[in-house]
Amino acid sequence: MNLPDLLPAEWRDELAPFLDTEATVALGTFVAAEYAAHTIYPPIEDLFAAYRLCSPAETRVLILGQDPYHGPGQAHGLSFSVRDGVRIPPSLRNIFKELAEDAGVAPPASGDLTGWARQGVLLLNAVLTVRAGAAASHAGKGWEAFTDATIRALNARTDRVVFLLWGGYARKKAALVTNPAHAVLEAGHPSPLNREGFRGVRPFSAANKALADGGRPLVDWDPR
Repeated sequence: MNLPDLLPAEWRDELAPFLDTEATVALGTFVAAEYAAHTIYPPIEDLFAAYRLCSPAETRVLILGQDPYHGPGQAHGLSFSVRDGVRIPPSLRNIFKELAEDAGVAPPASGDLTGWARQGVLLLNAVLTVRAGAAASHAGKGWEAFTDATIRALNARTDRVVFLLWGGYARKKAALVTNPAHAVLEAGHPSPLNREGFRGVRPFSAANKALADGGRPLVDWDPR
């Protein structure tokens, strides 16, 4: 499986300078074997959904998750998002509560965040695949270098990108954002197990302010 060939052409070109060819080939071999032998989420047709919905030039905000959901029907290639009709996970419920308090958006009935992605919000997980029922089963297999390359590619762009980094894992990626054209907004993870550090930080209005300061269009944070 040649992973770059599965990317939209614009992303393939942008990531090429930041990818190690040998490591990317090894990752593709691993991913192909996993899809052949196990139930893997998201379905392969959704593997690069975040990239397909949001081109490099259109990317205004990046929200970084860690690992896809590992339950049936949940993951569809967008961090924190679940398919329409799937029960909204606890972290996403907390995100919607903060969204209501911050931006006045009533909590949606659906957890599908495709509406954000279509506006230039890259909903990226650090690891893009997972075995069914086995959280973090594909961590440390090479995806991290691939998605780090995505962050590096966005960092190399001149138009402002706002990086929303929630939780200790995501916040470590702030070191990859070195271009002063961009903005990094850190917060705690939205998991309800994290009792402080996310609720009340107002990330959505802060992101729009950073976009306005950088001369880029604002995001309508209602995903419906």
